[in-house]
Amino acid sequence: MTNLTLDRPLGKALRFALRLPIWLYRLHLGWLLGDRFLMLTHVGRKSGRPYETVIEVVRHDKEPDTYYVVSGWGDKSDWYQNIQKSADVTVHVAGRKFQARAKFIPLAKAIEIMEAYAHEHSLAFRELSSLFLGEHIQSTSDAPRRLAEKMPMVAFHLVQSN
Repeated sequence: MTNLTLDRPLGKALRFALRLPIWLYRLHLGWLLGDRFLMLTHVGRKSGRPYETVIEVVRHDKEPDTYYVVSGWGDKSDWYQNIQKSADVTVHVAGRKFQARAKFIPLAKAIEIMEAYAHEHSLAFRELSSLFLGEHIQSTSDAPRRLAEKMPMVAFHLVQSN
């Protein structure tokens, strides 16, 4: 498997398309994306400036109020590298805004979560596997494991204020 999306730089058209949801949030219309996407505000590891990134949510555990996402470009994603330096972030999702802390998820748990995502969102999973693995894969294959190995998973936990 060569020439995968996550192994090559973004083209202008793809970069533009991936940045469009940020404008929904900036126009206070992020709620239209429901809880399937979140906008992450994170601090640049070198610049110290705030940056915004919209990421698809692969799972939301309501009781501990935790959102799970994957880094589509692996550990090369700027947001992923930034939260390695500073795990304190702001999350905008489903009309909410809150302070959160990032936690890196071990591979075994990430595979389990990706298997559930593949089952619950089979069409989105097929498109995700096509985009990032370069092939349409059925959710019953080993694709959840392969995606979890290539795309590290992060959980954002609500930070309780005192």
